[in-house]
Amino acid sequence: MIKDYFLNEIENAIEKAIKDNKLGEMKEYAKGTLCTERPKNADFGDFAINVSSLARYAKMAPPMIANTIVSYIDKKDNEYTVIAGFINFKAGKTLLTNAVDEIFQKDKNYGKPENVKTEKILLEYISANPTGPFHIGHGRWAAMGSVLANLLKFYGHEVYQEFYINDAGSQINKLGNSLAIRIRQELGEDVDFPTDEIERKNYYPGDYLIPVAKKYLETHKGLPDDVKELSDFAKKEMEDLQKALLDNFKVHFDNFYSELSLHRSGKVDECVQKLKDSGKIYKKDGADWFKSSDYGDDQDRVIKKADGSNTYLTADIAYHIDKLERGYDRLINIWGADHHGYVARVRASIEALGYDPDKLEVLLGQLVNLVINGNEVRMGKRKNMVTLEDLIDEVGVDATRFWMSMRNIDTTLDFDIELAKTKSDENPVFYVQYAHARACSILRNATEEKINTETGEKTPAPLTKSELDKLINNYTAETILPTLETAKKLILKLEEYKSMIKTSAETRQVYTICRYVQELAAEFHSFYNANRVISDDKEMMKARLALVVAVKKVLNNALDLLAVTAPERM
Repeated sequence: MIKDYFLNEIENAIEKAIKDNKLGEMKEYAKGTLCTERPKNADFGDFAINVSSLARYAKMAPPMIANTIVSYIDKKDNEYTVIAGFINFKAGKTLLTNAVDEIFQKDKNYGKPENVKTEKILLEYISANPTGPFHIGHGRWAAMGSVLANLLKFYGHEVYQEFYINDAGSQINKLGNSLAIRIRQELGEDVDFPTDEIERKNYYPGDYLIPVAKKYLETHKGLPDDVKELSDFAKKEMEDLQKALLDNFKVHFDNFYSELSLHRSGKVDECVQKLKDSGKIYKKDGADWFKSSDYGDDQDRVIKKADGSNTYLTADIAYHIDKLERGYDRLINIWGADHHGYVARVRASIEALGYDPDKLEVLLGQLVNLVINGNEVRMGKRKNMVTLEDLIDEVGVDATRFWMSMRNIDTTLDFDIELAKTKSDENPVFYVQYAHARACSILRNATEEKINTETGEKTPAPLTKSELDKLINNYTAETILPTLETAKKLILKLEEYKSMIKTSAETRQVYTICRYVQELAAEFHSFYNANRVISDDKEMMKARLALVVAVKKVLNNALDLLAVTAPERM
């Protein structure tokens, strides 16, 4: 990365200056204490490093320190200037041409880091109850989780995506009872869900069970004797609908892990017994309490109620231990912000059972607000906007995925329905896709002959197909030279893709990819508007076309990570 190149030059120069006793009283230097930043005023340089922090060791004024360091640098074709305690530098043609050359040489692997420590990661997200359709909050976790998986895989990790099916407990029984009412209605009975709020909470009164009831009656004459049959039937239908929607939404799990299977395997009871055997459980008021406060939780937690039933935590303990026993180096969970207090108790259980709690990472996400015509709409008040499926039908897969991913996970997302549907520069996903389509259009126009509609005369194509292929397939760094001065900002933004990938993967953030492609699209549109790509100056045209190809490649790679289409025409 160019910024790392300059940082390395500065650090090496510091060591040389210390060796020659040119930095006052400074006798040693620990690399990693300085960082590269972008100056607010681009006229000052492409990058800058503040060396003022060295003043207390050198006992010298910051400008003197900076000038001394610069005197030890081989400038090559780069420019170095000192402003106060800052060393500012501008990338020369060698760094810029090499940056574009790397895009051509590495193609799909551009930005993929080398020699990084990789891990075997289990990424769990969504994990919804199989009792109804996904709501828009699930859509955010689905989009962000799948993008994070793509990013971590590209980085080099081995990533296994898992959906934990919450199919044990009273909610499944509620589902069966709810289906029973819908079936009775289909059979012509005058029956409905309770109107009392407390009683109504024992059912799922949504209309989504009506088609399930119809389907049940296609193969059954009436209600069964045991509601479990209805519960199992409805659960399978809901799971099938959820999986079909995920497939359409470009979200693909390696495994759907059933909570019920966890109980049936005996692993839940095994974990409870291990905690008892190690003295981590005590009795109080007839219930079994886990000493989670011994491991950083703010209080102890019940894992088995006085009536003998387990709490939600009991199965979650067993599930996370099962993950670790499957040999994963790291567990990453995406949970809603309402699970904030849950993190400490799960980490406590991992440590109590002899595992490293730091292997668990939990990303806590905020909610999604729907915005229609500038007004926030509460979920449930607008019936056709409650579910993820409805949202996808309204704005499309690409827009839904991009919008769901473009804000930091710990920030509430305002999803503007009308804006997400518009074909304008204000719609971020359209703006980015249009940049890719524009790049493709320029490349097509470069090899297409023009026909004068009035005279019928043909104008030869500016470039033959073979010439363009040669430009792409036999690219050399010198190709870009004629357009360097006008393309510098665009090249630096292209090169920034590498640091964006590294930072995003290490911080588990995906909104940074959306922000990057928007910034790259803006730089490309600015470049295009300021420079005539197809012209009579053939060498300049080739240089600019090479840059268009580079933009197309990087946009395509980034959109692949987001699982958003990179259209060639719009």
